[in-house]
Amino acid sequence: MPVTPDGARHITFQIKTDQMNLARNTFLILALAGPAFLQAADKPNVVIILGDDMGYADLHSYNPESKIPTPALDRLAEQGMRFTDAHTTGSTCIPARFGLITGTYPFRQPSMGDSKPLIPKDMPTVASLLKTAGYSTHMVGKWHLGFVDKKNPVEGQPLVGGPMDRGFDSFFGIHASTDIPPYYYIEGRLPQGLPMKEIAANNDDPDTGWNHIQGAFWRKGGIGQDLSLPEVTPKFCERAAEVVKQQATTGKPFFLYLALPSPHTPWLPTDAFVGKSGAGSYGDFLMTVDHGIGRVLDQIDDSGITDSTLVIFTSDNGPVWYGKDEERFGHTSTGVLRGMKGDNWEGGHRMPFIVRYPHFVAKGSTSDALISFLDVSATLSELAGVTVAVPSDSVSFLPVLLGKTKNSARKNLVHGKKNRMTIRKGKWKLLDHLGSAGFSRDKGDPKKDPPGQLYNLSNDLGEQKNLWREMPEKVEQLRAEMRSVLKSKLRY
Repeated sequence: MPVTPDGARHITFQIKTDQMNLARNTFLILALAGPAFLQAADKPNVVIILGDDMGYADLHSYNPESKIPTPALDRLAEQGMRFTDAHTTGSTCIPARFGLITGTYPFRQPSMGDSKPLIPKDMPTVASLLKTAGYSTHMVGKWHLGFVDKKNPVEGQPLVGGPMDRGFDSFFGIHASTDIPPYYYIEGRLPQGLPMKEIAANNDDPDTGWNHIQGAFWRKGGIGQDLSLPEVTPKFCERAAEVVKQQATTGKPFFLYLALPSPHTPWLPTDAFVGKSGAGSYGDFLMTVDHGIGRVLDQIDDSGITDSTLVIFTSDNGPVWYGKDEERFGHTSTGVLRGMKGDNWEGGHRMPFIVRYPHFVAKGSTSDALISFLDVSATLSELAGVTVAVPSDSVSFLPVLLGKTKNSARKNLVHGKKNRMTIRKGKWKLLDHLGSAGFSRDKGDPKKDPPGQLYNLSNDLGEQKNLWREMPEKVEQLRAEMRSVLKSKLRY
């Protein structure tokens, strides 16, 4: 059945006059748009835009005190719904992308290294699920989920195991981040710009105040003849806009996954934004990213498909932003959240998450429902009328989007790595380990600290008061539930 707003089709005469007027106006809007709109609403186009290494509080829509202007993403938030309790499936690039694309917990895989394809051939992806519902599927950007022999590309020899072998009809992008060699574009399955030349490693001048993994940092290695590191993000946004323009003319619903490699290092803002933020080259680079996203959003508008396109923006994990950076710039990249990239603290995995779908998702709305990257698969499948099985780790939050409920169907959320796992259930969060487990320098003190951490996020979002010793029963309850999730079997 098509997804329609309450009152758009069936108006009863028993409702109050003011409700009748509202319903009548909604009906007129849809009627004027015609049958084509209603049909498009049944299977909307879907555009997912994924940032890289970005803080929860970098956007003005999440933090009015942000030192980084983000007009395109703020506009998107004004036109859609902001989630304030949305989480990735890992606080680093690879597990986050795996969870988003597959709707499956990363801990179910034996490894999260990308030396080989990470997604099993028979595992559904968002792209393969939407294909079953008649969508064309396209990806632009950073894959980082493995290819066969990506380190030694050969002219004319296909790279296998990537997007084209996991549900996408087209792909233009790179294998990993723009600080991880070799650096070359991939079109479809074919490497571009070969033979490669050599590029030296780079670090920002120490006078900039950045550490060795910040600023204009990249590693030495081969680089394609047609790739320039500062041009990668703008090029991806332009290619994504081209996909939108082309697909808008086909009359067929499409899915576009734009996986940006930014503002991950190297921080390489375009000339127009150098010195324009209040957060150094990181902020300037995020302005570059926001401008590129604005280009894609403008193309959706120019193509006349705004009303029939659902857009999601989020980021894969937290920023590389230390206390010294906050002191220097007065910019809190993660706001009140503790931690950063790699951490199991909230700053590592709680992300901005914005959804726009005109006439169906309320403008300027906010939701505090607990959602995960895992849930994108089930949500989009329900929206598009997918009839095949969705991975059992994924839970639809479509009713929240449509304003039918305030509460998510997700009951708990587990994430982490190896023996450093966490569980979230309601207001409670348990970390079954000391310290951050990530990039933060705080590793805890085994002589003084309890062996794990328990926080009540309803009154301690900054994870400052560890209740582990005060509430042993709650600790054991959450540990048992976490073990149950870790032992559960995946179904699809």
